[in-house]
Amino acid sequence: MQQPLPLTEQTNPESVGLDHLPLSAAVQLMNREDLKVVEAVAQAEPEIVATIQDIIRAFEQSGRLIYIGAGTSGRLGVLDASECPPTFGTAPEQVQGIIAGGLSALHQAAEGAEDVESQAEQDLDHLEPEDVLVGIAASGSTPYVRSGLRFAKAKGCATALITCNPIESDPAIDHVMTLLVGPEVLTGSTRLKAGTATKMVLNMLTTLSLAQTGKVYDQYMVDLKVSNQKLQKRALRMVQELAEVDTNRAKALLEACDGEVKTALYVHKRWPELSPDAAHVAEARTQLQQHQGKLRTALEAAHGLA
Repeated sequence: MQQPLPLTEQTNPESVGLDHLPLSAAVQLMNREDLKVVEAVAQAEPEIVATIQDIIRAFEQSGRLIYIGAGTSGRLGVLDASECPPTFGTAPEQVQGIIAGGLSALHQAAEGAEDVESQAEQDLDHLEPEDVLVGIAASGSTPYVRSGLRFAKAKGCATALITCNPIESDPAIDHVMTLLVGPEVLTGSTRLKAGTATKMVLNMLTTLSLAQTGKVYDQYMVDLKVSNQKLQKRALRMVQELAEVDTNRAKALLEACDGEVKTALYVHKRWPELSPDAAHVAEARTQLQQHQGKLRTALEAAHGLA
C-alpha cells in the first residue's frame, strides 16, 4: 500500500494556478498562509517548553546546544547559532549549528548530503553527554538528522526534533516539536511556512534558555558584545534606561567597565553616588561570577538591589 505524502509535500488547494494569479492576489494568498504559522507553533508549546528546560540544564552544567539539519533547516540552525555570540556574549561553542555537507552548503546546495547517515556521526563526534542536540527536519525523516539524533542519544545527550510532519514515536528523541503548518504555497518548498515556523521556534530556544541563564536582565540583552557603533549606542541606552541615569553617567560607567553592560549596572546599583573605580569594577565582576552571571541574583544578594 502506498504511503501518503508528507504534509509538506502535498499540494495546497489554495495556491492552484499560482503562476498566473494577479500579483496582489498572490501576495494576499501567501500572507494568509503565513498566518497559519503562529497557530502551528502555539500548538507545539508544551514540547518547546520541555526542550528549553533541557537546554537550560545543559547550560548550567557547561553543556552546549547543537543544531543539526540539512538544506534550509541546517541553514536556519547555523543562522540562529551564529547570532548568539554578538547578542548574548556567549562563547562560539556554546550554541552550534551543523549542516549536512559542511559550511559550503550554506551558500551552495548540497542536496545529496542529507542522505548520508554516517556523516552525521562524524560531524557530531565532539558531543558530550551534557549537550543537547536539536534536529531540524521539516519532513521529520531526513536520514542525516535522524542518524545524528540516534548517535546523540547513545552518547547520553538530551535530544529534540523540530518537524512539520507528524512522526512515529522514536526512543532516540526526547521531545518532538511538531509544527503543522500544512502544504506550502509552492508545493514542497519548505523554506516557506515550514522555514518561518522553524525560525520562530529557534528564536524561543536560544532567547529563553539564555535569558534564564543570566544573559538577559529584564528584557534587555545585557551581555551583548559591543563591537560596532550601533551596539555601542544600544549599550549606552540600556545603561541609561535600566540605571535611570543621564548620558554622562552611563558613559562613565561603561568606560570604567570596558563596555560590559552587566558590570556597569551592578556598579551603579551598588554604589550609585560614587564614581566607578577599579575596585568597584573588580568587585562587580567577582559577584557576577559567583552568581553564574545572573545580574538579578547578584543584585538581590547585595541587599535586594534588583
